[in-house]
Amino acid sequence: MDQLKRYLGIVWMLLGPAALFTLSDIAVSEIGKDPSLDRMIQWGVFVVVFVPIGIGLVIFGWYAYTGAYAPDGTDPSTE
Repeated sequence: MDQLKRYLGIVWMLLGPAALFTLSDIAVSEIGKDPSLDRMIQWGVFVVVFVPIGIGLVIFGWYAYTGAYAPDGTDPSTE
């Protein structure tokens, strides 16, 4: 089970930047189709709100990869 947590930690660390890149790419293409102010504000809010979520995915992935979620409460990376 610990190996699964570590593999999923890598997945989360890769998913955060990939999702941010994809969302930014879609935002640029959607704004390019119709460069009105309301479209820019809408996609700007989407990107600004999702940036902390993407960063959180990377942090969560790092904790899962390093084993910080040990069942006994100890941090195996410090042992």
